[in-house]
Amino acid sequence: EVQLVETGGGLVQAGGSLRLSCAASGFAVDEYGVAWFRRAPGKDLEGVSSINRNDGSTYLVDSVKGRFTMSKDTTKNTIYLHMNDLKPEDTAVYYCAADPQVLGLVPIPAFYDHWGQGTQVTVSS
Repeated sequence: EVQLVETGGGLVQAGGSLRLSCAASGFAVDEYGVAWFRRAPGKDLEGVSSINRNDGSTYLVDSVKGRFTMSKDTTKNTIYLHMNDLKPEDTAVYYCAADPQVLGLVPIPAFYDHWGQGTQVTVSS
């Protein structure tokens, strides 16, 4: 059974940093396309970052470029979202997602079958 469990969310002041982790089980993170999404209050789900399962290339949405990075550790079967210089507009529930067949870089929610439960990130001004 494929499972994804996010940890690492919390309350942080603007300018601070957090690292979100997504522990995967039931599959190897190296063999699936993986991504991070977020849903801010009153807004639609937004694709934040992804790693292409074929060539390892990464995508970041423009609003987080230069501040966030996504990585994966195959020895721990875990994916990460490193978030620096956080802003109040980064406040959201963050979800990791995975799918064995997704292609392309821009993360689209409908293309991912497996989701974590989400972790809350709150950035105070």
